[in-house]
Amino acid sequence: MRTSDKYVVSTNLGIILARAGSKGLPDKCVRDLLGKSVIAYTLEHARASQLLSAIVFTTDSEPAKRIARQFEIEVVDRPAKLATDTATVDAAARHAVETWESLHQKTVDIAVLLYGNIPVRPDGLIDRAIEHLMKTGADSVRSVAPVSKQHPDWIHRLHGDRMEQFRPNSIYRRQDLEPLYYHDGAVAAVTRKALFGALQTPDDHQSFLGKDRRAIVCAADDAVDIDEPVDLYLAEAILRQRLNHPRPQP
Repeated sequence: MRTSDKYVVSTNLGIILARAGSKGLPDKCVRDLLGKSVIAYTLEHARASQLLSAIVFTTDSEPAKRIARQFEIEVVDRPAKLATDTATVDAAARHAVETWESLHQKTVDIAVLLYGNIPVRPDGLIDRAIEHLMKTGADSVRSVAPVSKQHPDWIHRLHGDRMEQFRPNSIYRRQDLEPLYYHDGAVAAVTRKALFGALQTPDDHQSFLGKDRRAIVCAADDAVDIDEPVDLYLAEAILRQRLNHPRPQP
């Protein structure tokens, strides 16, 4: 991890988030993937960043804590109330920021949220998000990927077995669909002001992203979110493909 002179004035804290509980795949962040744990990939991605000033790992998983310490990454004990399936990501991130600031007597400028169950990311994506956030002066930058076959124009409501178009249209070619994007979870960089400003709007669980929200567009297979056992097979296939056919740097 090296800090670029261009952004040395900014304190950019990488916050890796994971929890032991998961209805689909318990303790998924420590599952094996090509000979190492799922969380190890995110730890490596964070360590490879040139623009992160520091990295913390917030979790309630004891096995995951041991792995993070092997990578010499600082661990924040995630309180039980912030490790439930109803706890919000921004609440856990604020706790990590406050814990790090109290310990190091520094103020964070940018919090970079990295989900520990996403082992597949494009190289350099973390730094691209930080750079874009600082260049635009936005409140947040997230990675997004294009929606394809689950596009709203091809989705239906069901009334019994009777189909009703979610959005009335007559589109049948994929090329004619309006370009739409979803957050793929690979990275979210937010300003401290936006992250803590969300405390003023507790009923809006997206407000920590601020008002000015920007995006970095990635390919559909640039990130894999491990939620179910089948996701491990998809991640393995993509990682094997990358080993055999590395992509050129953007």
